[in-house]
Amino acid sequence: MDLNLNRADYLQVVIGDHDGVVMCFGMKKGEAVAVFKTLPGQKIARLELGGVLNTPQEKIFIAAGSEIRGFTKRGKQFLSFETNLTESIKAMYISGSDLFLSASYIYNHYCDCKDQHYYLSGDKINDVICLPVERLPRITPILACQDRVLRVLQGSDVMYETEVPGPPTVLALHNGNGGDSGEELLFGTSDGKLGLIQITTSKPIHKWEIQNEKKRGGILCVDSFDIVGDGVKDLLVGRDDGMVEVYSFDNANEPVLRFDQMLSESVTSIQGGCIGKDGYDEIVVSTYSGWVTGLTTEPIHKESGPGEELKINQEMQNKISSLRSELEHLQYKVLQEREKYQQSSQSSKAKSAVPSFSVNDKFTLNKDDASYSLILEVQTAIDNVLIQSDVPIDLLDVDKNSAVVSFSSCDSESNDNFLLATYRCQANTTRLELKIRSIEGQYGTLQAYVTPRIQPKTCQVHQYLIKPLSLHQRTHFIDHDRPMNTLTLTGQFSFAEVHSWVVFCLPEVPEKPPAGECVTFYFQNTFLDTQLESTYRKGEGIFKSDNISTISILKDVLSKEATKRKINLNISYEINEVSVKHTLKLIHPKLEYQLLLAKKVQLIDALKELQVHEGNTDFLIPEYRCILEEADHLQEEYKKQPAHLERLYGMITDLFIDKFKFKGTNVKTRVPLLLEILDSYDQNALIAFFDAA
Repeated sequence: MDLNLNRADYLQVVIGDHDGVVMCFGMKKGEAVAVFKTLPGQKIARLELGGVLNTPQEKIFIAAGSEIRGFTKRGKQFLSFETNLTESIKAMYISGSDLFLSASYIYNHYCDCKDQHYYLSGDKINDVICLPVERLPRITPILACQDRVLRVLQGSDVMYETEVPGPPTVLALHNGNGGDSGEELLFGTSDGKLGLIQITTSKPIHKWEIQNEKKRGGILCVDSFDIVGDGVKDLLVGRDDGMVEVYSFDNANEPVLRFDQMLSESVTSIQGGCIGKDGYDEIVVSTYSGWVTGLTTEPIHKESGPGEELKINQEMQNKISSLRSELEHLQYKVLQEREKYQQSSQSSKAKSAVPSFSVNDKFTLNKDDASYSLILEVQTAIDNVLIQSDVPIDLLDVDKNSAVVSFSSCDSESNDNFLLATYRCQANTTRLELKIRSIEGQYGTLQAYVTPRIQPKTCQVHQYLIKPLSLHQRTHFIDHDRPMNTLTLTGQFSFAEVHSWVVFCLPEVPEKPPAGECVTFYFQNTFLDTQLESTYRKGEGIFKSDNISTISILKDVLSKEATKRKINLNISYEINEVSVKHTLKLIHPKLEYQLLLAKKVQLIDALKELQVHEGNTDFLIPEYRCILEEADHLQEEYKKQPAHLERLYGMITDLFIDKFKFKGTNVKTRVPLLLEILDSYDQNALIAFFDAA
């Protein structure tokens, strides 16, 4: 990496989406100076620049609630357009006189504020964009939807769909203009993957994808700008863990990471340009708590003559005195506000004066290690976070987590408390990331009590559902040749009712029932790679899986949900005996790896002792020498996977019990025998035990 950028903090503002103020600032003698500032209003969901095609895009458009407002670069309002959408606007894109809007599920296209096209999406829309109309003879809007699909529209209809490797959160035109063809589209996903797709009239062409191998945060914003200065636009990326990245393109047009820097909070917007000083390009980012920060090519230590040095010293003195006066002003303001607060709280007419704060949270399933990430971000420093769960879960180590965790003992039998853990954060921590692993079949609620460092002490509770089939993830294709078990439900239930049961059982299902009379969803178990197909309509639900335990969990939960609503269910099932052996074969490599890892870790201390005693490792066989060389890595991996072996044993035990449960036989007394076989594991012996029982 030969790109050096230096950080420059320009100002801290309350970013538009919180109090509805649009603020435009410019730089004067190295200081941020306000050009204009609007009055507070509804929360702003989106801000975009627009204008006449092929001219500088200098008009400012904002989306707040269901209204679009437009301002000139001097702050004069020239547009107020009420769309009358039933949902608040979440995403917006402007191209000349065309306006593309999306709420949670609704997409609308307007031209000169007149309604042109409308589309109701089957899943949440995260972003909207349109290929450049000035370069192509057609209007091609694209929706980024939560179900890992980009939907390419023509008018009010879907022309085609293309699957991407994660839920897409942001879309951008490659190079800012769609690349060489005008059809190239960049996407970023909530699990941190990046990709480029060419959107042709007939089909998508996948150009490249960057996997998130370093386990960095989800992508919130991208831009194209030549920061390296080689005449080719680079790709600027902002992530929700505070990481800023710059990718350049090699001769084969493949992206190569050239620069990265970690900021302490999520990057909500990123742009390249020249802001602080003429002649020095930079990347400007805004963060969740309102910092506007530059990463500039201007060197910190400049080569200079005596006269120039005097000028730099004078500049520095001016900056210091300006910061001092700003600090004094802020201290005075804090004192005033504190006095005002004390007076109001002591007044007899005082209402509750609990300070309000917002929490930016994300609870997502990671496909790579079948764990959940819980990310909590506050605009002020976090004091502590208490985690409580009424279902058994494991808390996994997170490398970038500096908080100190302590566990409290729980009485799970009398008050359904399976976990009580407190994370005490270090000073100035505004973001906390936790990793959680759940057990399928055990479902309930995880609660996070977030207490920031503000006075008086106040706390917010956030709840997250751990679903019965919590490790399943939506997919769009499954292997129909696998041996499948089938569960069929019939009864007097509506389409909306059966859909609500599926939402209750499985993650990543849209809360609204999809359009039409019948729907099919496919899922994959992120831990075992087994699959599930669910097809349902009014009065009927058919669920197929190659894992009997999945069918067993669905049968138990759906029966319970139907009983709660006093609905009579007719349940029938077809069990495929071959599927049990198939599932055991899927578990085998994972179990074998964990057993081998445990065995290697047990040997490390003894081998180290031998090494000290003998003075070298030459006498050891290559396998043992390899264990010593990789000792740190092996121990780290073993530490990262607490209860992994127990989890696999539990899955095999459940599979054994479920296989015979469907035959009407209770085999719980044979479980100790099964565990004995697992302790001296042999795949053929295990399969023979399942067959003979």
